[in-house]
Amino acid sequence: MTTAEPIRTPRLTLEPLAVEHAAQMARALADPALHVFTGGSPATAEELRGRYARMVAGPPPGGDDAWLNWVIRLDGQEGLVGYVQATLAAGRASVAWVVGTPWQGRGIAGEAALALLAWLQERGVNTVVATIHPDHAASSAVARRIGLVPTGDRMDGEVVWRSEQGRPAPES
Repeated sequence: MTTAEPIRTPRLTLEPLAVEHAAQMARALADPALHVFTGGSPATAEELRGRYARMVAGPPPGGDDAWLNWVIRLDGQEGLVGYVQATLAAGRASVAWVVGTPWQGRGIAGEAALALLAWLQERGVNTVVATIHPDHAASSAVARRIGLVPTGDRMDGEVVWRSEQGRPAPES
C-alpha cells in the first residue's frame, strides 16, 4: 500500500499528516471564510485530533483505497499553512488542497498541488480528479495550473476536474 512521504519544493515541505498537527491546523484553518464553498465551520483542535486519528488509521480494511494526507509548511514561517490530500482507488487519485486565508494568493496551493501530482505520477498514478465548487475561482485556477480540465460531470454540485490521462503535470 502507498503511504505518504515527505515532499519538498523550493519553498514548501509537505509533511505526512500526524495527529500532533491538529492544534497548528486548527489555527491555520480558523477563518470561517475558508468554509464558504465547502460548508461547515472551522474545527477545533480537539475535533481535528479525532478526525486526524481516523485519517492516519487509514481506510477500513478490505478496500484497496489509500488515504494520503500532508500538511503544508512554508519555509521561514512558523506553524502550518494548509494541507493537500489524495485518495487513491483503482489506479486513480482524487486530490484536494486548502491553504489558510493569511497565506492565500502566494501560489502555495498550486506549488503544493504540483508537488503532490509529481509524487503521484512517480508512483504510476496518471488519472487525477478534483471536485471544485463552480464559483470557487481560486481553486479552479489551481486546478488549471496543475493540468486538470473541467468536465461536464458534477458530484454533489461541484464540477469534476480531470487530468488528461498520461499527460504529465506542468513544471512548477
